[in-house]
Amino acid sequence: MRKPFIAGNWKMNLLSTEAAALADLVREVAAEVKVEVGIAPPFTALAAVAGSLEGSNVRLLAQDLHWEDSGAFTGEVSASMLRDLGCTHVIIGHSERRQYFGETDASVNKKLQAAFKHGLTPILCIGETQEERDAGQTHQVLERQIRGGCAGFEPARLETMVIAYEPVWAIGKGKKPATTEQAQEAHVFIRALLANLYSQDLAAKVRIQYGGNVNPGNVKQLMAVPDIDGALVGGASLKPDTFIPIIKYQA
Repeated sequence: MRKPFIAGNWKMNLLSTEAAALADLVREVAAEVKVEVGIAPPFTALAAVAGSLEGSNVRLLAQDLHWEDSGAFTGEVSASMLRDLGCTHVIIGHSERRQYFGETDASVNKKLQAAFKHGLTPILCIGETQEERDAGQTHQVLERQIRGGCAGFEPARLETMVIAYEPVWAIGKGKKPATTEQAQEAHVFIRALLANLYSQDLAAKVRIQYGGNVNPGNVKQLMAVPDIDGALVGGASLKPDTFIPIIKYQA
């Protein structure tokens, strides 16, 4: 059985004190639920949130990393630095990184290598734009992103990886989330692709989250879908009155 994994991506929001206060609330709730819980504060709040989460079962996630261990890369953060702060997971290839900062499948691959090298669990984000979906290219895009991002890895190495299917057309204010049918169809394709590229065993083990306007009103329906193993939550993870009900969706 794949344990559901609910993760909050706080993006470029919350100062250190605000992030620590929200982390305190998440910690209390996470101790009472049967799902795995993680939060990804901005880099500036990682240390404060790590203090709030110390001794808890909440995973500390980073939102990105650089593929080199150290060097003249102004403004970047390495995997070893994230581990030093207590991070256990790192989000890689988020659509906003691809869209606004030129992230490619090749750079995603190098970042996955760095994460695995330093014992960080990568959350590999994949997903198609509205234009790609309208053109019937959803499967083609997902396959390209998985093939490129995971190139060169043995199946045993990828077993701990988490994949987050985030349809770009469903992310952001005013956007409609994928229907349960749309989400399941994509998740089934991703799992079948993993089986074809690697092995049935790997496909059965890898957790695939859904991301894209997850909220208290749709989380139960989404999580009831057989191949959805959790959620990568954006805006709804920034406030207790929306994030806590998502974490407690089984209650």
